[in-house]
Amino acid sequence: MPPRNEVSNSFDWMVVEPTLSEQFILERSIREIEDCDNIDVLSQLCVAMARQQWHQGKLLKQAIGQISLLEAVLSGGEQKP
Repeated sequence: MPPRNEVSNSFDWMVVEPTLSEQFILERSIREIEDCDNIDVLSQLCVAMARQQWHQGKLLKQAIGQISLLEAVLSGGEQKP
């Protein structure tokens, strides 16, 4: 994190770098989905994932807005609502 009086222009914190363990867990989940032959289970999974994606997108948008506001305050700038 930069010093309080220095404006951050870096978006390095937004780079996602999964650990090897996280990559294996994701791959295992993907293979379970690919191996599933039950259409009802796949349909329920799709519905759950669509709801989760919407919720996470909304949460991420709010979080980025809050981070932007905090950075503006820390740098002494102003941000319109």
